[in-house]
Amino acid sequence: MWHELMTYSKKPLVGIIMGSSSDSKVMHSAAVILDEFGVKHEDQIISAHRTPTRLLDYAKHAASEGFKVIIAGAGGSAHLPGMIASHTITPVIGVPIMVYNDKGQSDRFKFSAFGGLDSLLSISEMPTGSSVVTVGVNKAANAGLYAVKILANEFPDLQKKLKKYKEGQHKSVLIESEEMKRLGLTRFASKKTRDEKYFSLHSNPADIS
Repeated sequence: MWHELMTYSKKPLVGIIMGSSSDSKVMHSAAVILDEFGVKHEDQIISAHRTPTRLLDYAKHAASEGFKVIIAGAGGSAHLPGMIASHTITPVIGVPIMVYNDKGQSDRFKFSAFGGLDSLLSISEMPTGSSVVTVGVNKAANAGLYAVKILANEFPDLQKKLKKYKEGQHKSVLIESEEMKRLGLTRFASKKTRDEKYFSLHSNPADIS
């Protein structure tokens, strides 16, 4: 088991790529999940349109490094996940991103005109034979969790961690239910609103996705 732990915690088995630095606002959530499970990952910016040759080089790099999963996030036309999948047999998890490349642009251009639906459809509607797993819009955390589940097929230690994670989710619901029962719905909802406002004021905006 120690050998297994060393393998996924010391050597990157997951690659996280995104089309632009602005995508890091969403994609960091995948890294947070992987860090929580002790899974080492390598993170890079690879643009399918601006650096097409670099994309091909990355596919070769991922294969030579022995990556087990690639998480690719992109907005707008969102070709990155599909293009990287066309160059590798490594499982690719696509993250549709609502936020556009907003460098040097005004606030009104920072979000997709289609609310992320363009990215979602672009990634999910891959042709038969060129599969890409797709999570929800901006749901990079789910991509990280799915990557852990894929690795868990090979590493029993991660299976145990996933079970504890699920148990933690179960317990958190019971705790909140008991709090709602004790406070009543009106007071509970008000408290949740206050907590969320406090969180938003004391957190980096990039941490919210």
